[in-house]
Amino acid sequence: MPSLVSVKDLIRIFDVSKPWLNRLIERREKAMLTAVADVSFEIEEKTVYALVGESGSGKSTIGKIIVGLLPPSSGSVEIEGVDLYREQDAKAVDHIRSDIQMIFQDPYASLNPRWRVRDIIAEPVAAQGGKVDGLAEKLLEQVGLSATDAGKFPHEFSGGQRQRICIARALASEPRLIVCDEPTSALDVSVQAQVLNLMSDLKDEFGLTFLFISHDLTVVRHMADVVGVLYLGGLVEEAARDELFDDPKHPYTRMLLAAAPKLDGFGREADLPEGEIPDPINPPSGCVFHPRCPIAIDRCKSERPALRPVGKARVACHLAE
Repeated sequence: MPSLVSVKDLIRIFDVSKPWLNRLIERREKAMLTAVADVSFEIEEKTVYALVGESGSGKSTIGKIIVGLLPPSSGSVEIEGVDLYREQDAKAVDHIRSDIQMIFQDPYASLNPRWRVRDIIAEPVAAQGGKVDGLAEKLLEQVGLSATDAGKFPHEFSGGQRQRICIARALASEPRLIVCDEPTSALDVSVQAQVLNLMSDLKDEFGLTFLFISHDLTVVRHMADVVGVLYLGGLVEEAARDELFDDPKHPYTRMLLAAAPKLDGFGREADLPEGEIPDPINPPSGCVFHPRCPIAIDRCKSERPALRPVGKARVACHLAE
C-alpha cells in the first residue's frame, strides 16, 4: 500500500531564552529546547498511525508540523509526494493542505462559541469557495446528531456531542488525512468508546488516513495499525500494533505497557515508571532514556542508538536483541 505521509529527519527547536537584556545581566547563554529530534516515519494510505509517549515527548508538535501550523527547524514532511515546506508551487501546497484536517483535544476550545454549528462545520468548505447548502445538516446526521442541531450554539451540547461536531467539521472538506490530537482524553470513558467507534466507522466509510496522537495505550490498541513510541522528542520504537503490544523491544515501551491499566489486572501490583522525562533543554548524553533504564550499560551513556530494524520492528536501543 502506498505511503500518504512521509516524514524524514524532522527536527523542531524552540528558542526559550530570556530576553536579551536579562541574559546580559545574568550572563546566561541562549536556551534552546529540542521538541522533536530527528524523527522519520511513514503513514500508509487508509491506515491509522499512532504516536504515543508521556507528556513532553513531542507528539503534539509533530502533529502541528504535519498540518502546517508549525514549521520544522529542519527535515521534510511529504504528503502525496509534495513537500509542505520546500515545494515552490504554492497552488500545489494549498491543494494538499485542503486534504488535511485536525481534531483537537478540547472539543469546546476548538469551536467558536459565537458561531452556530452550521457555520462552524461549513467553514473549511466556505473558505475554499465551495457550496455549503445543506452540508452541515448532512454531516451532523453522519456523526450521529440531528440535522436540527445545525442552528444551535456549541454551549448547548455535551462534551461528546461537541467532539462529534469537530469530527463533522473535519469531514466537511473531504480530507484524506486527519490528525487527531488526543481526541478523546477530555471525555468520559463511556463517551470515549462512542467517539472512537464513530471514527473507526467513518475511516472505513470514507477511506480516511489517521495520525492518532495519544498517551492512552488502551485507546491506541483499539485504533492503531502501526504505533510509534516517542521519548524526549525521538522515536524509540515503531511496530505494528499487535507486534508492539505482544513483544515490546524497547525498555521504555515495556515500562509504558507495564504501567497501563488492564481489564484483568485487579489486585495486581504494577511497578510505577521510575524517574521523569529529563530536561529537554539539557538532555542526557548518549541514549536519552539511560537515566531511567533498568538495563542500561556504559555504552548507553556515551553513544546514542540509531533507530534500526529488529525483527519486524524498528528500535533505538543497543540491547534490543
